[in-house]
Amino acid sequence: MEQGIIDRFEGELAVIEFGEDMRDIPKNKLPDDSKVGDVLIFEGDTITIDRAGTAKLRIEIEELMKELFEEE
Repeated sequence: MEQGIIDRFEGELAVIEFGEDMRDIPKNKLPDDSKVGDVLIFEGDTITIDRAGTAKLRIEIEELMKELFEEE
């Protein structure tokens, strides 16, 4: 099992971040409702969205953004 985060879409490709590594994966291989920022689980040929992981990541990002803007 491997996890990655959707960084962005470029045409028919999704750019997925795997730690320090970035890989291009065809969008048609991802779940239909995939969005930028989603945490994906890769198990063999199966790719699923880790909804709990995605929610946790979004909360962490929101908290970091609040901290950044509070310091100004």
